[in-house]
Amino acid sequence: MFDIFVESHFSAGHHLRNYPGNCERPHGHNWKIVVTVRASQLDELGMAVDFRVAKNAVKEALETLDHRDLNEHPAFLAANPSSENIAVYIFNNLKESLRGPHYAPYSVEVRETDSCGVVYREDPAGA
Repeated sequence: MFDIFVESHFSAGHHLRNYPGNCERPHGHNWKIVVTVRASQLDELGMAVDFRVAKNAVKEALETLDHRDLNEHPAFLAANPSSENIAVYIFNNLKESLRGPHYAPYSVEVRETDSCGVVYREDPAGA
């Protein structure tokens, strides 16, 4: 197995509805993102997935979030735009656009700060 990763970022504001603390008030982050793609084998060029393909797919997914009030984004009208929910949103956006014959998205890491973040990956068994 090969795990290929690309890092990116976006800036956005949000607030956590019904949160008992400062995060209930509007604020922003420079979110750092790490997307990992897992590949079972290499292609004829000796690559698991072209970095350019991965970077472009991540860029497209993040463009829907960049410089927005995430609470107004359709994906977060009913669910809080927490790091966890943002990671799921990005992962789901990459399921189709970053899938090949021998590779697929494996995980999405979302960091609000350098020292706080979350990693999301789906359970392959579907549990």
